[in-house]
Amino acid sequence: MTDAQPSRPMPHPIPKPQQNPSPSATPPQPAIDEAAAAEAAAWGRVDNDGNVWLRSSGDDPERIVGQYAAGGTEKDALMIYVRRFLDLKANVSLLESRMRTISPEEAKKSLQTLHQQLVEPAVIGDVASLRERAAALDTRLAQREEEVAKQRAEAKEQALAERTSIVEEAEAICAQDPAKTHWRDSHQKFAQLLERWKYAQRHGARIDRTAEEELWKRFSSARTQFDRHRRQHFSELEAQHKATIAQKEAIIAQAEQLQSSTDWSATSAAYRQLMDEWKRAGRSTKKDDDKLWARFRAAQQVFFDARSAYNASIDEEYAANLAAKLELLEKAEALLPVTDVEQAKEAIRAIGEQWDAIGRVPRADVNRTEGRMRDIERAIRDADQAVWQKSDPEKEKRSSGMAAQLEALIAELEEQIAAAQAAGNTEKVHEFEEALAARKAWLAEVLKD
Repeated sequence: MTDAQPSRPMPHPIPKPQQNPSPSATPPQPAIDEAAAAEAAAWGRVDNDGNVWLRSSGDDPERIVGQYAAGGTEKDALMIYVRRFLDLKANVSLLESRMRTISPEEAKKSLQTLHQQLVEPAVIGDVASLRERAAALDTRLAQREEEVAKQRAEAKEQALAERTSIVEEAEAICAQDPAKTHWRDSHQKFAQLLERWKYAQRHGARIDRTAEEELWKRFSSARTQFDRHRRQHFSELEAQHKATIAQKEAIIAQAEQLQSSTDWSATSAAYRQLMDEWKRAGRSTKKDDDKLWARFRAAQQVFFDARSAYNASIDEEYAANLAAKLELLEKAEALLPVTDVEQAKEAIRAIGEQWDAIGRVPRADVNRTEGRMRDIERAIRDADQAVWQKSDPEKEKRSSGMAAQLEALIAELEEQIAAAQAAGNTEKVHEFEEALAARKAWLAEVLKD
């Protein structure tokens, strides 16, 4: 086809370029791919009337896409429309490369625009190939929409599971036994769950409004119930603390009343009982407990300091008794080993009478001194028993004599204990009771034989 068809509608002619345009009036043309431009230019021609034609392709007949001004070359006329084709081709390539990175909605909108541009574009090039590529993009878009729909459904399901998990954790915290709940940690966990909910709401996939409202209602209900339990717990705890403080105040008052007592044994027992009551009273706040305990200890300390001072004075008083008893122990130990039982028995009786007459020794020395004396007495008894076993005819007679002596001594000690108790002398009572126990043990051994 060499001439334009008169019956075909003609496009508006392009304006003629200005004569001798200034360099600033002509925008610079971007560089193009010469091979691609040449390939596209093969799809066009220019007739003698200056019309630019796009050659037929597929079902599309040859058609005029524009004109070019007089004075220009045929190549210049074609390149205008070739550039437009290359731009359109670049748009197709760009959409192909972005299809998997942009949303289906954006891709669909861009593809609709591209289809509109490809209806009867005023370009020179292989338009049919661009339409085929655009049609292929329709298929890819459908696949992309299906993939994204699946991804969104999975994300929605995951978001629903995440929100449900948050709610279930909140409900689990709410369902804890108030008596075993760590309120500070649980309160912090609730705050963290709320932040997780807000983050999921802002950044996660959207879930159905009905489901979201139902889950939020459950979460809010759990948080409200937890706060109510928390307030109730601390209210009860405060009441308990007040009751504990009142009980410990009463214990302190009793301790302060006892602190000037000189009944050392009874008051010590009373303080032990007060300590047991203090432990049973429980705890209040650490600050209050520390203050109350300091007052209680101060009240006790007055008594215990006085008792320690008294015991120290008594120990000092009994120091001389200790020295005397240690001398007696040396005399008693000199009887061992026993060679003359009768002589040893007489000697130990005399020493025992002196021992009892001396009186008490410092408490720290009671066990060691009494223990040494008991060991000596036991050794003499064992020696005496051995003699009895060797002389049976005289055994009963000697046993009866020893038993009578011990019984008389026991009766005397019992009278001394009664007199000391009547006088309120607890120290003498203790001393006589220890001597009585030793004599009774000795008598039991004598009667057994």
